[in-house]
Amino acid sequence: MSILPSWLDPEVILNGAGPWATAVVMAILFAECGLLIGFFLPGDTLLFIAGLLVATGTLDVNIWLFLALLWVAAFVGNMVGYWIGRKVGPAVFKRPDAKFLKPEYIEKSEAFFAKYGKITVVLARFVPIVRTVATVMAGASKMDAKIFTLYSAIGGALWVGIVTLAGYFLGRIDFIAENVDLIFVGAVVIVVLMSAIPALLHLRQRRRRAAER
Repeated sequence: MSILPSWLDPEVILNGAGPWATAVVMAILFAECGLLIGFFLPGDTLLFIAGLLVATGTLDVNIWLFLALLWVAAFVGNMVGYWIGRKVGPAVFKRPDAKFLKPEYIEKSEAFFAKYGKITVVLARFVPIVRTVATVMAGASKMDAKIFTLYSAIGGALWVGIVTLAGYFLGRIDFIAENVDLIFVGAVVIVVLMSAIPALLHLRQRRRRAAER
């Protein structure tokens, strides 16, 4: 049983899309990975359920072609989000009267992406909302475009491949298929903790340096 509302339920989306299911999945991944308005979309569960439906033949498409198409959508979405952040972000954060998007935030973001940008771009793929926001912030922070492109491609391939193939091979187990959302909640918690380790180590180093002064 899904904990998502029906209009965000991957099975409802895919079954309703019919022969356009692959295109619909690609459009959703593009929006979630590149457009801030797509942060609420069910990327993880959608990939998992899509893999399951390919395995059962409900989605009539070769799994490897399917993975390639989804990777392209996720990668292109990330690149669009990056350039949106790079072009629009600095102007938004430079407003001196901003209450929430303050100039110092972008400075801290630039320092963070300079030090942890590579691993952040990869791990952010596995964390809902973060994968949308981190992409834009990487652009706003002017993270090196070549480095972002490389690690965005790697992260996209890992995310699409791991989650979709998990659905393809594991989704036929009743317990897993019936508790996809809960399983991903646990997975998200683990990934968030893993991605927080570099930031926590950085904070610890700062406090140690402050104490030595």
